[in-house]
Amino acid sequence: MPAASPGTRAQGEDRAQRWPKPVGSSMTRTWRAILFARHVVAEPRKALALTTDNAEKGSGKPRLPVPRRARVKRAAGMTVALTIVVLGLTGCTNDTFTRLGFPNPITLQGKVTLSLWQGSWIAGLAVGALVWGLILWAVIFYRKRGDKLPPQARYNMPIEIMYTAVPFVLIAVLFYFTAKDENYIDNLSAKPAVTVNVLGFQWSWQFNYPQYGVTNTGDMYGEGPLPVLEIPTGETVRFNLTSDDVIHAFWVPEFLFKRDVIPGHPNHFEITATQTGTYTGHCSELCGLYHSRMLFTLKVVTPAQFQAYMAAQQAAQSSSGSTS
Repeated sequence: MPAASPGTRAQGEDRAQRWPKPVGSSMTRTWRAILFARHVVAEPRKALALTTDNAEKGSGKPRLPVPRRARVKRAAGMTVALTIVVLGLTGCTNDTFTRLGFPNPITLQGKVTLSLWQGSWIAGLAVGALVWGLILWAVIFYRKRGDKLPPQARYNMPIEIMYTAVPFVLIAVLFYFTAKDENYIDNLSAKPAVTVNVLGFQWSWQFNYPQYGVTNTGDMYGEGPLPVLEIPTGETVRFNLTSDDVIHAFWVPEFLFKRDVIPGHPNHFEITATQTGTYTGHCSELCGLYHSRMLFTLKVVTPAQFQAYMAAQQAAQSSSGSTS
């Protein structure tokens, strides 16, 4: 056989450099690059599957599935940790924890407000627990176990309808209970047992009992005795609120309620006290320089003690001819 000419050998070597052997890593990588470029343009999902499949083959280390027992142990550990955190957050007294930051209500209306507050928290926590539960469930049981692209679902009409309907149902339920409780709190009876006319002024209060002809006035905090508001337990007490200068707000934290005191616009509300005690009332509307010192003392007493107090005030004010 005649020997190949130098020119023929040079052409063969050049062809070999431009077209690697069909068997070998160089040729394989070349064809993969061509396929990958084509799939990236036409079918991106196949391109990703092509690269991940080859990565699995080239790694040389087979991926072992995580045993189910290990997954269960991991989920149990997370549950125990979450339980410990919740128990740590509930270390305070049961009453304080269940009120979720509210003071202990001393009126029937305050208890209704507290129930609405707790119900809103329960609804929020239930939604949060459901969402976090689904997230943790997906993270634990459907986490990545390989490099293959999982099946994709673009549309799920029942789930999308549920995502839209459930918030509307939650809002409707919260609106119903809010409107019902608000109507109860704002209700005014035809004949309240006790009526108190409250006058707010810079920077103190005046309390008048028209049924008894008694008026109590005091000084702002730091300037003398505070005005005293005394009411009985178990009886309906109506407050008529007015102001002769600027806007104030009548607030007793233990009522879980406040109402504005507006010049020329009388406001009204009623409460029924459920327990005795002495509390501090505030003005909760910025009304000037000494707004923070516009306080009063609230005394909730038994009906017998209230009648005795009214009789003593009537005698004292009739003898002195002035209010106290």
